[in-house]
Order: sequence, then C-alpha cells, then structure tokens
Amino acid sequence: MLDNEFPPLGGGTGVINYHLLRELAAYPDIWIDLITSSRSRTGYTTEQFAPRIMIYKVPVDNHNIHHATNHELVRYAWRGLKLCHRLMKQQQYDLSFAFAGVPAGAISFALKLRWRLPYLVSLQGPDVPGFEARYQSIYPLLRPLLWFIWHRAAAVTASSLQHQQLAQRMAPRLAIPIVPNGVDTDLFYPADHCSEVLTFVCVGRLIERKGQQHLLQAFAQLQAQLPARPMRLDLIGTGDAEAGFKQQAAKLGLGSSVRFRGCIDRAEMPYVYREADVFVLPSQNEGMSIALLEAMASGLPVVVTDTGGTDELVMAGTNGLVTEWADVGGLCVAMRRLAEDTALRQQMSQANRAVGLTMAWKEMAKKYLTVLELSGVAPTFMLPVSL
Repeated sequence: MLDNEFPPLGGGTGVINYHLLRELAAYPDIWIDLITSSRSRTGYTTEQFAPRIMIYKVPVDNHNIHHATNHELVRYAWRGLKLCHRLMKQQQYDLSFAFAGVPAGAISFALKLRWRLPYLVSLQGPDVPGFEARYQSIYPLLRPLLWFIWHRAAAVTASSLQHQQLAQRMAPRLAIPIVPNGVDTDLFYPADHCSEVLTFVCVGRLIERKGQQHLLQAFAQLQAQLPARPMRLDLIGTGDAEAGFKQQAAKLGLGSSVRFRGCIDRAEMPYVYREADVFVLPSQNEGMSIALLEAMASGLPVVVTDTGGTDELVMAGTNGLVTEWADVGGLCVAMRRLAEDTALRQQMSQANRAVGLTMAWKEMAKKYLTVLELSGVAPTFMLPVSL
C-alpha cells in the first residue's frame, strides 16, 4: 500500500488510509505493508500498526505536516520505489494499492513494469487534472503519465460522482467505480449545544480552492445584515493562503468574530463540531470531503457548494443548503437562512445524523475489496497475502 501522507502528515487522504487499515486489520488473511513519508531527513523507520500490518516510513523531510511540496513528492516517489524493490525481493505480494495517481500511482506503475505486480489506484482529488487550480501549470506535464498509470491499473476508483466525471474527461472509456469515503459515527455524534453565539465552522486547508476567501466576505455581509445577532466564524486548518485570509478578515473589520484556530489534533475534532451550530464548506472541488462527513455525523446543518460528494450526501433544503462556487451573495443568503430558522437547523441536524450513520468506514473497506474481486486481482483469502 502506497501513500505519501499518513497521520499526522497530510489531510483527508491520510485519514482515509488510516481508517481503511483499521478495517482491513479485522481480516485475518490480509497482510499489508504501507509505504509512507517520514518527517525525518535521513532515517527510515518502521511501525507496527496492527497484527499483519506494518508501516514503513521513508525520509522525506516534510517542512509542512499539512501538505507536501513538489520536491517532497518526488523524494517520496524515489525513495519509496527503492524501498518497494527491496521488499519485493524479500517477500511475495499479490498487488499494490496506490492512494492517488501521483506519486503513489507512479510507484505502482513502476512495480507493474518491473515485477508484473497488479495495482489499484484510488483517486484522491488533486491527482485528477482540473481538480486543483494551483496545479494547472503542471497538469499538462502529468497528463501522459497519469493516462498510462490509470490504464495499466487493474482498477481505478473515485470517491464521488463528480470526482468520477472529472476523471473521465481525461479517460472517457475507463471504468471508474465509486467508493465513497466514510466516517466514525462513534466518535462524531451530535451533542446538546446551547449558546447565545451562533457558531459557523469551516474545516479545511486554508487555500483558495477551499473558498474561505468567499466565506469571509459572506460572513461580513451577514454580520452587516444581522448586527444584533451574536455570531462567530471558526476556521480550522492552516495553509498557504492563511496570511492573506487573516489580512482579508482584518480589512473586513471582522475582529474577534473570526477565529483562525489553526490545525487541531484529530482527537479534539469531535468537540470542535459539537461546539458549532452550522458547518460551511465553500470549496471549488472536493472528492468526498471527510470534514463534511464528520460534520454531518455530528448533526450539523451544512452549507456547501455544488461539488464532489454533494449529489450523494446533500439534498438541498432537507439536510443542507447548496450554493455555487464563489457566489458570495448566495453563500450569505444560505447562512442567513440557517441563522434565522432554528427549526430548520434542528430538522437538518437530525437528517444529517441519519445520513452519517449510513457512511461507515467498514462499508468503504468492503467496497474496495469488491472492486478488487471484480477486477480479477483479489486475493483468495486462503493464504496470507499483502495489499
């Protein structure tokens, strides 16, 4: 299994990988070696995640735990591939599982060429051309490589319908089944929340694609429209645009009504959601947002943009409100509607908890195993195997 990010490194992809390992650990005949990144500059380390699951960390020297630079991704690919070759000489594997087309998929592609090892690619978002605006300059360079990686794979999966459709713009004849992400409903659940201050929360990297710049503008408009209503906006996360967003908040005169809370430990995130009243995610593109799933399981009404996962998760007016990307006015209208309608918030809270209960991580793991079986490379489960 290949993933350049794994908690505490990275964002949603690492969280997905973590929970997939937890679920696959319950299968007594599955053995997994995960190759991921370490913040170390030189040291290779190993860690026993669970019986039959070993984590190998290659030194990448990540300067930011939330995202990797292009140089760090190349370093992971090169050192990860060398480690894979060593492991391939020591033991037999049935297939490799790549989280994202690059860099993990490139390693799997190389292993297929050298060792004839079949592989699955789980598309994660930015590895799909057109997903991330800041990568537009390098997508033309990656397209030929990604095309070969996808078409040589035994299976390629997406996390939502829109994610699938975006991928099929580049590979229209390629079958790309959907494997939705999951959520831990034992950790994320509603709580009685009574406060005079209405709290909006947005969880995500502080980058332009996530749309916090539009959220800040909409929140400023909302405060101007409802000056007597105590409100707060909590932004959870860090990222390249953080300094600019803080300057924007200051220029808008938002003061202490906006809190940039930085990166919060995963163990504390359930409490963050339970302290909030409304979840807002104004993203340009998503695969299927882990933060959105966590918010829904926590019983929060949601305001989202029409992007990946929205079609599957949000029925406008029933469990959330949907706006267009960069529509500040529409975002403000949706936030105001929820600010003024307590009954609607309660209705959406109950509806979202019900949706969350259907999105267990266990179901995601089963769907991945089904995809492997249908692709003809699933292990027989009669002998110990490795993914």
